[in-house]
Amino acid sequence: MDDPDDIPDRIRSSLPDKARIKAYIDESERPLDKRDIARAFGLKGAQRAALREILQEMTDEGLIDRGHKKKVAARGALPEVLVLSVETIDADGELWAKPASWNEDKDGSPPEIVIGGTRSGPAPKVGDRILARTRRRGDHQYEASVIRVLQPGPRKLLGVLEPAKGGAVLVPTDKKLQDKTWFIERDHLKGATPGDLVLAEPLRGGPRGGHAARVAELIGRLDQPKAFSLIAIHAQGIPVEFPDEALEEAESAQPVTPDGRTDLRALPLVTIDGEDARDFDDAVHAAPDDDPGNAGGHVLHVAIADVAHYVTPEGPLDRSARERGNSVYFPDRVVPMLPEALSNDLCSLRPDVERACMAIRMRISADGRLLDKKVMRGIMRSKARLTYTQVQDAMEGRPVEQKIADLLDPVIKPLYAAYDALQRGRAARGTLELDLPELQVVLSDTGTVERITPRKRFDSHKLIEEFMITANVAAAELLEERHARAVMYRVHEPPKLDRLEGLRESLQVLDIKLATDGALRPHHFTKILSRVAGTEKAQLVSDMVLRAQSQAVYSPENEGHFGLALQRYSHFTSPIRRYADLLVHRALISAYGLGKGGLPDAQAEQFDKFGELISNTERRAIAAERDATDRYLTAYMADRIGATFHGRITGVKRFGLFVRLDETGADGLVPVGTLPWDRYWHDEVHQRLVGEQTGQAYQLAETVRIKLAEANTVTGGLVFEIIEGGHIVKDRKARTPGRGKGGPRKFGPKRGGRPGGGRKGRR
Repeated sequence: MDDPDDIPDRIRSSLPDKARIKAYIDESERPLDKRDIARAFGLKGAQRAALREILQEMTDEGLIDRGHKKKVAARGALPEVLVLSVETIDADGELWAKPASWNEDKDGSPPEIVIGGTRSGPAPKVGDRILARTRRRGDHQYEASVIRVLQPGPRKLLGVLEPAKGGAVLVPTDKKLQDKTWFIERDHLKGATPGDLVLAEPLRGGPRGGHAARVAELIGRLDQPKAFSLIAIHAQGIPVEFPDEALEEAESAQPVTPDGRTDLRALPLVTIDGEDARDFDDAVHAAPDDDPGNAGGHVLHVAIADVAHYVTPEGPLDRSARERGNSVYFPDRVVPMLPEALSNDLCSLRPDVERACMAIRMRISADGRLLDKKVMRGIMRSKARLTYTQVQDAMEGRPVEQKIADLLDPVIKPLYAAYDALQRGRAARGTLELDLPELQVVLSDTGTVERITPRKRFDSHKLIEEFMITANVAAAELLEERHARAVMYRVHEPPKLDRLEGLRESLQVLDIKLATDGALRPHHFTKILSRVAGTEKAQLVSDMVLRAQSQAVYSPENEGHFGLALQRYSHFTSPIRRYADLLVHRALISAYGLGKGGLPDAQAEQFDKFGELISNTERRAIAAERDATDRYLTAYMADRIGATFHGRITGVKRFGLFVRLDETGADGLVPVGTLPWDRYWHDEVHQRLVGEQTGQAYQLAETVRIKLAEANTVTGGLVFEIIEGGHIVKDRKARTPGRGKGGPRKFGPKRGGRPGGGRKGRR
């Protein structure tokens, strides 16, 4: 009975329909095999054989999932046994975990898994990897029992010391551990004192059964200007010191000669960067195309520092750069991918200095299409180091220095003309146009936060971005045309279905519809963003659309770039600060016979491994940069405890509301326990918390007035209390809709001594 259509009608009619079978599977606490289902519905003989075919049909139709030993489960359900990572401990002392292989960028929000018990041995700790058996408790909710601990958590804790009798208490900087402390006896402090930032090793036992530790390394003082970036660096395990042999290799490097290189020294290339830029690795030039067949077209040159000339494959510098993956940028420092002898000197395209470069010459049409391209290994001399502000001022007629004014007609205006053409091409492709304001943390001479403001964004920024995108496309096409041994693509896949559904629900709350029929393309999202542009909803909708997108990664498998609406895309333009770009340079050198420093076969064969590695180091850098910025924001707000602010609700969870301040863009939490007295239900459909008795509700996107209750500089978290805002849900049925399976979830006790109070928890 290999084909479901071969099941006789009399047998098929005696089977439960697919809806009943699916409902039974969906409600099961664990995956089921065919015998379980047959037993539940009283099936025998030929019915059991037919059931196998029905289950295969349901699997093929995507109604259920089939896993280990052919067991079936609800769509998206976790396996019965799997590896978990213990993530946090809540106020009730319960441990919560997520699947160890879970990637939130690809898989969305992880399921909620509470650890219910262990078979033997000590209970797991935060950070441990465990093998566990799971039981479903509801939609996206599980209880896990520990089979065994596979890998203990980190052996060192980063935290700040606070005074305590007989020693000190370590308060972790990790938000996941913010409810836990470790006692350190005086003999184990190694000279550290309260206020010090230290790495500590957990010990067994402690006062009254608590946690104990000893100081392993003194990092600095929490009140020092460098503390916030130091915390982020240590928390993410970012390498800071270069090996001696890598430093020696960098410091022994010498400037190049013109021999064997394309001479670009007469071309008036310029660098355009921010005022606070610390390295200059890309230079640009544009001019009208004199080819009559390309009327209105342009010739672009993008020249990039020739890092491959100085970094020998598998040498000390190369291994160190690959370990770092990329440079990491903080308000007070840079952790560079390459030593300063290269990043700030020989590979920095300073004005009026000869520098080695990799350059791509491109011809584009009047409507922004890339017509042809040529890669060169050259020598150049930058005409000027310009800033975005200077270039924008010059184009808009504001006073500028004479040397910049002299560049306006011959250099700057042709750049803008080419940019206009590329913009037409971008619009025709239908790219995703997200407005993502970047916060700029401005520090005083002493390292304290002077102000935090949105970083200004001009057309001059967009010009450079568009030139870099065009060069990156050209690099990928050049490699494909020569059938290169390996290409490291920058891949951005379309959004996952579950994320699209979440976005669709969020937008519905704002009375915005996202199409449900046909494949969504980038321009569909841009159309939504254009509808709310200039309104108070604009930033929130932009954030929602961003969160729905997949995380871009590096891979030798070309899956295209969804956001840019490009079929092929590689990173070519920043080998000083991204290892992926260095690999692309090496591949181009090999493919076009441009001399030494090409891509060895051994490295080409490891592009899968390298892609995963540098994707992870990129995520590590992003997390560290965000963490440091959050801490600077918290420090900036710390002396304003009790002050009131206006903000907007940007997220609704069972445990509280996330609010973003209008003034600074800082984000913080309003815990559900601080809301006015009531028992609140998490209405996931309408994305709100609703009070069961009063009907007081707080919904996504609503404006609120809040008071700053806490600014924790140790964990970098802000806590607010709501002063004004929200709305009343008058319909009593709507206050607790769908209280059964899949409906809103109850959280928090009634407060103020009224009847019905209870234990606060996450159930």
